[in-house]
Amino acid sequence: MRVHLLDGTYELFRHFYAMPRQQDRTGHEVAAIIGVLGSVLGMLEGGSTHLGVATDHVIESFRNELWAGYKTSAGIEPDLMAQFHPLEDALRAMGVVVWAMEEFEADDALAAAARVAADSRAVEQVIICTPDKDLSQCVKGQRVVQLDRRKRELRDEKGVIARFGVGPASIPDYLALVGDSADGFPGIPGWGEKASGAVLGRYAHLERIPVSHTQWEVAVRGAARLAAALEEHRELAMLFRRLATLRTDVPVGTVDDLQWRGPTPEFEGVAQQLGVPGLWDRARRISLS
Repeated sequence: MRVHLLDGTYELFRHFYAMPRQQDRTGHEVAAIIGVLGSVLGMLEGGSTHLGVATDHVIESFRNELWAGYKTSAGIEPDLMAQFHPLEDALRAMGVVVWAMEEFEADDALAAAARVAADSRAVEQVIICTPDKDLSQCVKGQRVVQLDRRKRELRDEKGVIARFGVGPASIPDYLALVGDSADGFPGIPGWGEKASGAVLGRYAHLERIPVSHTQWEVAVRGAARLAAALEEHRELAMLFRRLATLRTDVPVGTVDDLQWRGPTPEFEGVAQQLGVPGLWDRARRISLS
C-alpha cells in the first residue's frame, strides 16, 4: 500500500488564494474548505487508500517560546482563519483522519506519521504532500518521498540532494544557515543557498564545520566572512536548527487508522451546508466503487 500524508494548512492557504469567494447557507466564507475537500476526494478517486491530513489547529506552537520572531497567526486574513476548524470537522465527517495540532505543528504530525508508516512492512511508499522545505528532512530513498501537488513534482532522496546540495538529514542545518522566511527565522548573515549547500554537502552538520575557513575542504566564495559569521552566531544557528528540526514523537496512531472507509452519514449534511451536495455524491460513489 501507499500512504499519503497531506499538509492541510498549506492546502487551505493554497485554495483560499486560488479560488473565487463562496459563502455557505449561513453567509460564511467556505471556498477554501470546498476546494480542499474536493482535492482530497480527487486523491481518493485517484486510488489513495490510506490518507492522513495534518492541520495547525492554532498557528502558534512550542517553537514560539524558543524564538520570539517565529510565525504567528498575526496577519492571516479573518476569512481564511475562520475556515481552519470547520475544515477539520468536514474532513473528519468525510471519514479522513485529521491531526489538528496545538502544541506542535502540522509539519511535526506529518513527520511523525511518515516515520510510523515507513516502519510498517505493509507500506510500500510514503508520500508527503507538501512543498515545504522542512519536510525534505523526512525523505528516505524512494520509500519516503515528497510531492508538490500543485507543481506535480515528486522529490526522492536524490531529488533533495539535487535541490539543496545536501541530504535529508542535513536539511535542519541548511535551514538554520539560510533561514526560513515562512517560519520567521532569518538564518545566519551572509549564508545563502549555494554556500550552505556546498559546505554542508561536505560536512553535513553545523558542529562538523571547521571554525577556520582555512581548514574547509570545499571552495566557497567569501569563506573567511562566512566562517566568521557562523562563529559569531553559532548559538543562534543551533537554535535555528532546533526550530527547523521536526518532531517525530507526536501521537498519530497506526497505519491501519489511515485506511479510508468512506464518509460518515454526517458528511451529507456538511456538503449541503456548504452548498455543494455533489461532494457527498462523490464521496459515496468512491466508497462504493
